[in-house]
Amino acid sequence: MYIYRPQNMSTSHLHLHAQNQSLLGAKNNVNPFDDSDDCLTKHEVHTGGGGEDTAMHGAGQDCNENRHSAGGAEARVSSGAFAPVGNLQRYHHDRGGTRRPSVHEWGNKPLAQSDPDLWELMEREKLRQWKGIELVASENFTSLAVIEALGSHLTNKYSEGLPGNRYYKGNQYIDQIESLCQSRALAAFHLDAEKWGVNVQSYSCSSANFSVYTALLQPQDRIMGLDVLSGGHVSHGYHTHSGKKISAASIYFQSLPFKVHPETGLIDYEKLEETVLLFRPKILICGGSSYPREWDYGRFRQIANKVNAILMCDMAHISGLVAAEECDSPFDYCDVVTSTTHKSLRGPRGGMIFYRKGLKPHKRTVDDVHNFEKDINFAVHPTLQGGPHNNHVAALATALKQAASPEYKEYMKQVKKNAQALANGLKRRGCKLVTDGTDNHLILWDLRPFGVTGNLFEEVCEACHITVNKSAVYGDSSAWQPGGIRLGTPAMTSRGCIETDFDTIASFLHKAVQITLVVQKGTAKLQREFIKGLQNNSEIVELRFKVDNFASALEMPGFKISAAMKS
Repeated sequence: MYIYRPQNMSTSHLHLHAQNQSLLGAKNNVNPFDDSDDCLTKHEVHTGGGGEDTAMHGAGQDCNENRHSAGGAEARVSSGAFAPVGNLQRYHHDRGGTRRPSVHEWGNKPLAQSDPDLWELMEREKLRQWKGIELVASENFTSLAVIEALGSHLTNKYSEGLPGNRYYKGNQYIDQIESLCQSRALAAFHLDAEKWGVNVQSYSCSSANFSVYTALLQPQDRIMGLDVLSGGHVSHGYHTHSGKKISAASIYFQSLPFKVHPETGLIDYEKLEETVLLFRPKILICGGSSYPREWDYGRFRQIANKVNAILMCDMAHISGLVAAEECDSPFDYCDVVTSTTHKSLRGPRGGMIFYRKGLKPHKRTVDDVHNFEKDINFAVHPTLQGGPHNNHVAALATALKQAASPEYKEYMKQVKKNAQALANGLKRRGCKLVTDGTDNHLILWDLRPFGVTGNLFEEVCEACHITVNKSAVYGDSSAWQPGGIRLGTPAMTSRGCIETDFDTIASFLHKAVQITLVVQKGTAKLQREFIKGLQNNSEIVELRFKVDNFASALEMPGFKISAAMKS
């Protein structure tokens, strides 16, 4: 039997220590490690004899002090300890101090006590979310259920591999959680498990995308996706005009983008087909981060077939709309579909990869069976990732359950209505929108007619507690000083906003443009000089006051605002 030997304990002390352990167990007629009795007193500890049981004597003192102290174990139990105070201290004694009260305090002290500096910063972020207007199209406010799963004990477990085939033991319940998540993912997107599979372990959609490339391509094979300056995503390949390769997709594979029409802002499918036939990519990607219209997946399928390309969709932004059947589905035509799990889906932050299984509906090779599953799963782990984040997988599982509900469908309908209301509100105020509107949850606002850049406008909005993000519009030459702003409606819809609220938000945004113009005239166009000009600006103070009053009247999903914070 292993016996812990406390530091600096002599052989005689060690022998006495073992005697004490035996006597304690015999006295109570229980296993020494049984935690069913109350804490032993100092007198009981001394029954082993003499003053040589120093380590045990100290443990007894700790026991009594903690029992009668307001800051002791009883107080800690009420704030989330795992065992009654007597049971815990008994364990301390019987193990000869191998578990000390200080370890218990470290493991169960709440964040506000253990790290008040961090806790205060987190509370400030909570306050910022509550008192601000969130219009970043890729952000949302998740539910309490998701937050509970994310902050759970599931983060403790390592689970490399897939359900039923893990590198570590102790995963019987983790396997059930991940399998539940997979089945819910297929159900949320109305998919037949015989025809589609899903991997839910990706840490983000960008890593999910790279997993697909790694699985299905060889180094320097060709990919093609929408240009970043046309509303595409950097993970689909991006390099600057000078030739600098920005994304790993462009470093390890050859990438060539297709672009939107320079006048309409819509995808030019004729030009796309011409470029595909010349470049002949192995993977053709549809989907983007700043495209406000529907994607013609059928046309993409026809074009991909002409060069035997795999058709992949990154539906990160519109996955919530797809689940609610409020937009066209990429699953009808694509071979592989990736997605984030937050954004419009309103889950935790991570990624998913859906892949076709079974017979190929669009035969392109002699082989008529899809073989994506094995290669994609292997690319996720062990090629690119270690163990999945089990807390994220569980949080995604509950988010997917929500996404399959009738209430979620109504939520996504409202997201689209609110996007239309915001678009109409801006247009009535003389603003120009790329493609003149939206079919989904986001709007791309062209600020160039005002003579304003997106990076300066977002600074004014930030000062007024409105969060937006700069975005390139067709014709831009830089993603760092673009001519547009991307706006999304999911987050504020999650807080209960309806069409009239978004018309009010449109008025706030229009006022922010006017402030930007005034400040820009009085400062240099350098961003740091412009930011200095925002300080103590009376119009910004006035608009911020209106925004705070508007936003703080709305509820917050996922957490409550205390009365102290409200005051």
